[in-house]
Amino acid sequence: MLVSELYESNETAWGLIGRGKVRDVYEYRPNEMLIVTSDRLSAFDVVLPTPIPDKGVVLTQIANFWFAKTSPIIANHVIDPEPFSADPAHRHLAGRSIVVRRARALPVEAIVRGYLTGSGRKDYEKSGAVCGIALPAGLVEASRLPEPLFTPSTKGELGTHDENISFARMTDLVGGELAERVRDISLELYRFGAAFALERGIIIADTKFEFGVLDDELILIDEVLTPDSSRFWPADGYAAGRSQPSYDKQFVRDYLETLDWDKTAPGPALPADVVTRTSAKYQEAWRRLTQE
Repeated sequence: MLVSELYESNETAWGLIGRGKVRDVYEYRPNEMLIVTSDRLSAFDVVLPTPIPDKGVVLTQIANFWFAKTSPIIANHVIDPEPFSADPAHRHLAGRSIVVRRARALPVEAIVRGYLTGSGRKDYEKSGAVCGIALPAGLVEASRLPEPLFTPSTKGELGTHDENISFARMTDLVGGELAERVRDISLELYRFGAAFALERGIIIADTKFEFGVLDDELILIDEVLTPDSSRFWPADGYAAGRSQPSYDKQFVRDYLETLDWDKTAPGPALPADVVTRTSAKYQEAWRRLTQE
């Protein structure tokens, strides 16, 4: 069991570039950034006031694991995955920080769906398609899709919702050649990660990737195949036609759905039992994925 909690970093040694829903980003050195992953949790695009202990460490270590595993597929932004492992002055940042190359982030998120759930299922029930991609009739909640779907979205600012867009719209935003490369690499990354995770008892139902351009090279940035950027389901006991237990923040989403809350800021505080169980789920996903 880890014993780390950080809701928000406030470092004075480096200039703050900005805070995202989960990550605090600093100017570390010229053309390099320090990314600190906090224990904040966002749900329905709202940052909740209650931290999930150890979440930032777990997310960082899972992302580092995948960055290393997927580097033969595409280069990534990581320079130093453990910058403070032997730095007592910044012990509170150890395990949850990485130093990365600064790239020009693409203005889209690359979503890959392998199973029918979430907004994709709602879309399918209305139209028989997901993000305009027609699917066979008769699919139900958690059905495995015939092939993984690439369904890009815009990147919502803090407090705003992402918006699904067509591939044609993505092409307008980033150019045809780059859009095709992002799509093809996203599908390859998902297939690789999903197969690897399944061997360790985890179904990756869907995920998002983010990409940037550095020196005219497309690279993988942000995080990759974590419980925050993906839906993780236990493979044992999987059955289509019902919602699945989850290793990710879907557990929190399910709790929030029981409240009289309109899904706008400020978000509600989480009770202690939800916090404890959510932290345990993140850590179990980490152990399962990284066990050799």
